[in-house]
Amino acid sequence: MGQGHGKAGADFNEEVNLNQFELLRVVGKGAFGKVRIVKRRDNNKLYALKYISKEECIRIDAERNILRERSMLEELDHPLVCNLRFAFQDEDYMYMVMDLMIGGDLRFHLNRKAFTEDAIRFWIAELACAIRYLHSKNVVHRDIKPDNVLLDEKGHVHLTDFNIATHIRPDKNLTSRSGTCAYMAPEVFKSSGYGTTVDWWSLGILFYECVYGKRPFESNNQEDLKKMIVRAPINYPDMDPPVSPACISAIQGFLERDTSRRLGCGPNGFALIQYHPFFRPLDFSLLEYKSLDPIFCPPPDKVNFDATLDLEEILLEEEPLEARRGRRHKRHRDPGQEARYLHIEEKFKTFDYMVFERYKGWIDPVTRCVGDPPEWVKPAAVELENQRERASQEQLVGSRRGSLGGSATNVVIGNGFSGIAGV
Repeated sequence: MGQGHGKAGADFNEEVNLNQFELLRVVGKGAFGKVRIVKRRDNNKLYALKYISKEECIRIDAERNILRERSMLEELDHPLVCNLRFAFQDEDYMYMVMDLMIGGDLRFHLNRKAFTEDAIRFWIAELACAIRYLHSKNVVHRDIKPDNVLLDEKGHVHLTDFNIATHIRPDKNLTSRSGTCAYMAPEVFKSSGYGTTVDWWSLGILFYECVYGKRPFESNNQEDLKKMIVRAPINYPDMDPPVSPACISAIQGFLERDTSRRLGCGPNGFALIQYHPFFRPLDFSLLEYKSLDPIFCPPPDKVNFDATLDLEEILLEEEPLEARRGRRHKRHRDPGQEARYLHIEEKFKTFDYMVFERYKGWIDPVTRCVGDPPEWVKPAAVELENQRERASQEQLVGSRRGSLGGSATNVVIGNGFSGIAGV
């Protein structure tokens, strides 16, 4: 009982660290890091490990984005979002362990074949559910494109890469031109600023690309591309088989330059998506929880990502991740660099979603678990408002039961999660 050690000497009584995972193949590459499949040594569960070089992060002034992404992901938990499960760091790298999506990204599949309207409808509807969830959390993604949509083994799509996502306040518009230019909404280029509306436009560009195999606006010149996005007419070419009028209408709805009329925008925006003729065949209440079978399922007998990335790490990296395990590299840095490294070390907090699972007894008056959990405990997939309401009700019940055995003590877990613990 109470065994804390797994294979290869991993200690699971310690904070989460790289030794607790078996490193498998590389499946993705970013500006300052890679993504590889890893297996948790205590339960053999597979995840995606995103590892980010602190040195590269500092070199291109990206610390703020990475730290913001790490913090934001802790707040999110949705079936159609690539969720954060663990976060930790060492001397050289920051690590984020995410849900594994072995079906590849949408770009990978769009580059290899054309898809039916039924398959595309399913994807766009699932992404709309994910976007609605983000907006309910006052989060704007700002970089919705096929590269940032991952498929699981069954074919459900998930939004990922929150590197430039940000929180938005109702009383203040965003003004920075963040994102991938070809997917940016017209209002991004206007002085009045923008809000959540930009994600629905980006979804429209992705939608168009899925149907027509190209984006509606294309240019090698950034300034020309911006002008096209702001005012150029959108062409809907003839296809074989023809694109249905309902499908074209839905694309046009998302690519409406007037945000007050854009599909998805406004208080009734999501309802207008649900009742649009193109999306009406789908039951969104089932769709959001992945209770409907996708039309397209990634082939299980094929590799759904660039297989050369694994070889690239072995041949081209000065020191592959496997060789860095358990090592601390203390390098000479000037005072300015050292301050930035220390800032990352302080702000990139450890996170372990399994800690919350172990503390479920806090909301069970019968179990009567006690003791403060670590500060990174996540109230997974439970809205804070519901948590507070339930905690209040349980506190009332606990106080009534106090005279029957043990007093009831109100405690707080992590992000304001309240529960009752008998002591």
